[in-house]
Amino acid sequence: MATKRKAKVDDLRRMKRMSVGFPPELLATLEQIADQQKVSVGWVIRDAAEKYISDRWPLLAQKG
Repeated sequence: MATKRKAKVDDLRRMKRMSVGFPPELLATLEQIADQQKVSVGWVIRDAAEKYISDRWPLLAQKG
């Protein structure tokens, strides 16, 4: 369990930040999804980005 937690902490330290604008309706939908799943909007966006990449460019998808 400690190894899993350490891996997540290391991943968070390596993350890069960026600013992205969303239309109000899309942001509201992302917030609803996050609330339902009990996660952050950032988590929902990262999850969606990972799925998009694995669907469109499977050779570039990260193994994790």
